[in-house]
Amino acid sequence: MATGPELKIDIAEKRFPGAPDALFAGLRLDIAPSSVVALVGPSGIGKSTLLRMIAGIDTDFSGSVEIGGQAARAAPTPGFVFQDPRLLPWLTAIDNIRAADPDCTHEQAMEVLGRVGLAGAGALYPYQLSGGMQRRVALARALVVNARLLLLDEPFVSLDRTLVGEIHALFARLVAESRPTVVFVSHLTEDAAALADRAVLLGHRPACIVADMSLPIAGAERDQATLERYRAMLDGALESDGD
Repeated sequence: MATGPELKIDIAEKRFPGAPDALFAGLRLDIAPSSVVALVGPSGIGKSTLLRMIAGIDTDFSGSVEIGGQAARAAPTPGFVFQDPRLLPWLTAIDNIRAADPDCTHEQAMEVLGRVGLAGAGALYPYQLSGGMQRRVALARALVVNARLLLLDEPFVSLDRTLVGEIHALFARLVAESRPTVVFVSHLTEDAAALADRAVLLGHRPACIVADMSLPIAGAERDQATLERYRAMLDGALESDGD
């Protein structure tokens, strides 16, 4: 069973050119191996930027990000799921997956498609896939890149909530199976309540951690009462910070 790496984040300062204030200053966050951490906060607070810093995409900051003891820019590329699927329209589902990792064989791509519930859909093009199916292909693509470390940037945005529930259940099952380290961004507390075992709430400017909450019941085992209780806890923390 694959397990994920530890992350150590120590951002002395992150500032965009011309901005009057730093986006981050003195932000420190350690993430345990094989944990699922939600970064929650309002739009513009820096959640997606922090995700890109973890991925080694954004290196223009003072401080350090380590993945499994290595600098992020030198560590294996994480599996990254963006806000939109970003599938190449001229490639089939199978070929979209293989394009993300040249070493991925046809058989491996078929296997991971089956894991995300799309067995038999490998020959379909993006225009033949529903929005939910495209999100599943995007998740499969991330899994072949790096199944040990997954970074998800608002992966459930623009989906209807019934479909979101299905993707939540799929994601919880995949996490239970292989225990990756996961960091995902959302502005919705219900996503954190459904999937995370830890929620880090960001606020203010420069952005800082306003609450760091443990959600100990495994995602696949959460009933409706647990989901509502966790969401109420998170909403309460955000409201308290806004007072």
